[in-house]
Amino acid sequence: MINNNLRNKKKYIHIKNRINEFITDNEVRLVGDNINPGIYKTRDALIIAKEHNLDLVEITKNVKPSIVKIIDYKKFLYEQKKKIFKLKNNKTVIKEIRFGPNTNDHDFEFKLKHAIKFIKNGAKVKPYVYFKGRSIVYKQQGENLLLKFIKSLNDIAKVEQMPKLEGKRMFVVITPIRK
Repeated sequence: MINNNLRNKKKYIHIKNRINEFITDNEVRLVGDNINPGIYKTRDALIIAKEHNLDLVEITKNVKPSIVKIIDYKKFLYEQKKKIFKLKNNKTVIKEIRFGPNTNDHDFEFKLKHAIKFIKNGAKVKPYVYFKGRSIVYKQQGENLLLKFIKSLNDIAKVEQMPKLEGKRMFVVITPIRK
């Protein structure tokens, strides 16, 4: 039984948050649910945590007295991992919409509806005009088409990058307006 407790304590030593008996400060600022917040002696805070069958976890140690919270330690670790995972997976989605330099009004409106849907879902939109063969002569028409597209989305999105020609493509990057 004693060996198991020692093994468990060794696991906690390597983790950045100190818990229970590993908190070495004399006084701590105690917070938690159903607890009177305040400054307590560490042993008194530990007794309160044991009464609630929870752990005393050090949240911040850079301040005096260090802030500790009475919470289930496994739940605390789960919430920390969840926050880190959410931060790592917050990726930007870019949707591309292709036009020709001579796109008619119906096709333009159809693609505009798709762009509105993408922007409302929080994705960036990258409309581009693709010039095939000799259609590169119609650069001005392509730029006018993209400027018309930008103007149509002006109330829900902003332009991140103005029309730019790269090779046979002229594109714009549009991002949703954050509220």
